[in-house]
Amino acid sequence: MTQHFETLVLDSQGLSAWIAQDRKILTMLQVFHSMGADPVIGANTIVEVSHGRVSVPRLNWVLSRLKIEPVTGQTAKAAAHLLKTSGLHGHKHAIDATVAETALRQPGPVAMLTSDVDDMRRLCGERVRLIGI
Repeated sequence: MTQHFETLVLDSQGLSAWIAQDRKILTMLQVFHSMGADPVIGANTIVEVSHGRVSVPRLNWVLSRLKIEPVTGQTAKAAAHLLKTSGLHGHKHAIDATVAETALRQPGPVAMLTSDVDDMRRLCGERVRLIGI
């Protein structure tokens, strides 16, 4: 990765992999950290990754190391607009749209670790560098 990024946005899969200490993701996070990129999630991503098998202390430790963006009414309206302009809709894409909206308003250049490159490309266009996981 030779490009410099200011911000690294994680979708739920990226956050889950960090919590699970996935070696590939930990290595990628170290690379982004070394270039000074700030890791960011949308607040609703916390809800997506929370379930009975998640270690709450580990989750809290990871959350303490990133910026958590609130999901506000303005965020929801902007995410709904992204859904409409991308041709996506429904609950299946709602959280993806808020993650995309979060990424689009971060200081750039922005990269995103995502398990859904195709939908995120439709939502973010070329403004966010998408890295599939």
